[in-house]
Amino acid sequence: MQLQFYKYQGTGNDFVLIDNRQQLFPKNNTKLVAFLCDRKFGIGADGLILLENDELSDFKMVYYNSDGNESTMCGNGGRCIVAFAKKLGVIENDTTFNAIDGLHAATINKDLVTLQMIDVDEVKEKEKYIFLDTGSPHHVQIVKDLAKLDVAKEGAKLRYGIYGKEGSNINFVSPVNSNTFQIRTYERGVEDETLSCGTGVTAVALAMHKAKVTEQNHIHINTEGGKLQVTFFENEGKYTDVYLIGAANFVFKGEISC
Repeated sequence: MQLQFYKYQGTGNDFVLIDNRQQLFPKNNTKLVAFLCDRKFGIGADGLILLENDELSDFKMVYYNSDGNESTMCGNGGRCIVAFAKKLGVIENDTTFNAIDGLHAATINKDLVTLQMIDVDEVKEKEKYIFLDTGSPHHVQIVKDLAKLDVAKEGAKLRYGIYGKEGSNINFVSPVNSNTFQIRTYERGVEDETLSCGTGVTAVALAMHKAKVTEQNHIHINTEGGKLQVTFFENEGKYTDVYLIGAANFVFKGEISC
């Protein structure tokens, strides 16, 4: 079949987006999803996202990792699908959409998307790391010499060594100043380092606040693919009104035979 697709990226985290409001895409075909995300034989992306009709909101987001399996929430993907929905004329500048972790509110101004993430009720502080779920599970660990770290190697060790088959995303962090952090992320499902991870950026901001590395509630995060911001409110260890802020950019549109 001939499949029309759109390519978007948010701070280097790139996605194939497909308008599936007519339910024509074979959603259970993991090999097809993996092929479309393959950088040598397909289009190339960190993940694939379907935009579908939804009874509760403006649209539904269905997200797949590049290995072909449907996955948990993707923050950068969420920002990209908002930009995609506007391009399709599904929304104007404000929206509420449905994802695997529930409803998300968002606004878009030119290419800047402000996306509301889920509330986080529990942040687990361990001896050497912090664990929390921001729509996807995240391990957050401060390291020295972040630029020299072999993220793929060390991330895989932790992803499988601590979290087993189900796994977790692994974030390595280095403080820049009182409200700015540099991060590098190993993503499960991609099984490699990605240039950016939206739920990971969100997790790092909340983890650094929980660990009292920062007292700020407006955090700047430098990823390998660009800059993002996270804002939130905290009360008795619970985080609400969590927003991920950054650009989402259209790259190109095309057709592929599959």
